[in-house]
Amino acid sequence: MAYSTVSQLGYMFAALGVGAYSTALFHVVTHAFFKALLFLCAGSVIHAMSGEQDIRKMGGLKKYLPTTHLTFLIGVLAIAGVPVFAGFFSKDEILAVMHGHSMVGFAILAFASVLTACYMFRLYWLTFHGDFRGTHHQKEHLHESPATITVPLIILAILSAVGGFMGLPELFNEYLGTHHALNEFLAPAIYFFQEHHASHTFEITLLVVSIIALLVIYLQTKNYYISKNTIPEGDSETKGFAKVLMNKYYVDELYDKVIRKPLDFISKHSYNIIEKNVIDGIVNAIPKATNGLSSVLRLAQNGSIGFYLFAMVVGIILIFVFKFMI
Repeated sequence: MAYSTVSQLGYMFAALGVGAYSTALFHVVTHAFFKALLFLCAGSVIHAMSGEQDIRKMGGLKKYLPTTHLTFLIGVLAIAGVPVFAGFFSKDEILAVMHGHSMVGFAILAFASVLTACYMFRLYWLTFHGDFRGTHHQKEHLHESPATITVPLIILAILSAVGGFMGLPELFNEYLGTHHALNEFLAPAIYFFQEHHASHTFEITLLVVSIIALLVIYLQTKNYYISKNTIPEGDSETKGFAKVLMNKYYVDELYDKVIRKPLDFISKHSYNIIEKNVIDGIVNAIPKATNGLSSVLRLAQNGSIGFYLFAMVVGIILIFVFKFMI
């Protein structure tokens, strides 16, 4: 779910890139509703599973965590973009705006939306349906979370379900006699650059295609992970391109070799050569020089008044000589 936030941020910045600032902010708001809900639901599941976070060791939690299950399902429907839920309206608006600027961008965002629905329904089926795959000890301690956890889930679930109505598309506004409340609220603060209005035909087509695609994804993921009881492989069993995906395109490994290790090497040698020998050498040399100079100068302070008078006279003579020479 943390990585899915990267995908949703991509949606927001895509909207910013075409000047749809209020649309990007709209998705920030709806995303805050359903992603906060999903993360807190994950915490509730982890709490019930005694700290377990691997969904391959869960399953069948629906009957043990009914409130968490229902609220999590609402969060999944919202992030997947199921119509009437919050994520649908903000995603639909971004897709409509992008369609008016770039078909390539529209295709990429639409494909990303399909992927989001696939992995979120996979998460849902593997966690809450099928047979429990955890230990006997975990099964004995399964229980719904207390009200301190479930009440915030219910509040966020309500916002995830109805929060999108603050930004209804024009097709809905025309027939319902409503308006885009968020746009009107932001109008004094946001400049609407090259505002694009999608046709009703496009909005209806997008709505119908979204419903069909989501229904297919719902049924296919259910068949794959529940009917066929397919469990994702572990890191050691994954092969081919799936291994590349499992390792997140090896971005962490690449960062480690290209950036972290060279910086560690430079830092280590900078410390040993520059820090210890140069900087510490200069800092340590100052008190040593001060001590050495003071040990010599203190010899002049011998307590003899005659010597002090002699030194004063010599000093005055040197001042006069210096003055006349200049």
